[in-house]
Amino acid sequence: MAMVQKKTLAVVEPPAQLRIIKSVTPDFFEKCRNYTIAKQVMAAGLYPYFHTVESEQNPEVIVEGRNMIMLGSNNYLGLTSHPKVKEASIAAVKKYGTGCAGTRFLNGTLDIHVKLEEKLAAFFHKDAALTFSTGYQTNLGVISSLAGKHDVVVIDKLDHASIIDACRLSYAEVKKFKHSDMASLEYALKECGNRGKLVVVDGVYSMEGDIAPLPDIVTICKKYGARLMVDDAHGIGVLGRSGCGTVEHFGLEHEVDIIVGTYSKSLASIGGFVAAGEEVIHYMKHTSRPLIFSASPPPSSVAAVIAALDIIEAEPERRQQLWHTTNKMMKAFKQMGFDTGVSETPIIPLVIGGMEQTFMMWKTLFDEGLFVNSVVPPATTPGRCLIRTSFMATHTDDMIDRVLGIFEMAGKKHGVI
Repeated sequence: MAMVQKKTLAVVEPPAQLRIIKSVTPDFFEKCRNYTIAKQVMAAGLYPYFHTVESEQNPEVIVEGRNMIMLGSNNYLGLTSHPKVKEASIAAVKKYGTGCAGTRFLNGTLDIHVKLEEKLAAFFHKDAALTFSTGYQTNLGVISSLAGKHDVVVIDKLDHASIIDACRLSYAEVKKFKHSDMASLEYALKECGNRGKLVVVDGVYSMEGDIAPLPDIVTICKKYGARLMVDDAHGIGVLGRSGCGTVEHFGLEHEVDIIVGTYSKSLASIGGFVAAGEEVIHYMKHTSRPLIFSASPPPSSVAAVIAALDIIEAEPERRQQLWHTTNKMMKAFKQMGFDTGVSETPIIPLVIGGMEQTFMMWKTLFDEGLFVNSVVPPATTPGRCLIRTSFMATHTDDMIDRVLGIFEMAGKKHGVI
């Protein structure tokens, strides 16, 4: 029998240079290991985020098995559970299925997408409209499409994060002006020189609840030849004689060039839209990467928005009830001694101050059955942490009276009032 010779495997050491690189190169996930602040808040029992809601977004909800009054939803008109909205969504699934399996640019344009866009254009008094799959994506798609390397985008420092990220995605120069400060806006536009200029503001600011001074902004934009875009996510359904939002509130439908919004607030669904002149919409249809390379909004979402728009037009009493509740809460909070900042809408922040005190205030409110939102940096400035409350047309006076009693107790307990 032949002898089988065993081979000795030599251990080959990597070159010294490679060993050095391996020893000094940081692990890509090191930042994840070093992020501990949220776990510290969790360990203290004060973590206010990602709590599970187990029911519809009604004034009263079930959160992790408990009945609570919802004061943290953007469902301003209470339409997410309106029977006509739910019926329309269900009917769309039965007719079209659950998704479009493609983009608007190719196979994903349904007849109800076109119907919705025509309805949005008429509602906002514009030539045309275009739908996107999320509100965040809408701002990305609009600004990155329209703003080129020779242009300047001028934004309010408190604009929504999606606007800031959209500016980063564009090739334009970006300038910021102090929040709702017209002298700062004018200075920024002066510095732009002879270039294409787009001013972008929120209609209603989502954390502080204040309304942009659109008449003054329009005047300054005209003076410097700038176009104006308003993201009215939190104004639609809330402001204006017919619920069209901040632009209608000031009677500036023909002065504002672009109106952007989301379906995830008063319009009871998910997605977003832009309404503007026909040539602007046509241009975005063929150049907006977030539109062209994203799947279409699902049929159920689109049908829900169409139904919600019908209800906004047919049931103005919802908006009237929303403002009844808003005015009652604003007056009561101020009488108690809470600092409500500059709010003038159903978004009413209570300025607490430090992060720890804010989390402790939230915990007391949560334990007492109120679902509110804690707002800390970067969503607000350091030292100005908030308890953000927001109200619905479907809150009852009895609910609001219970809410006020709990807030008064919690405010005194934590030295806020």
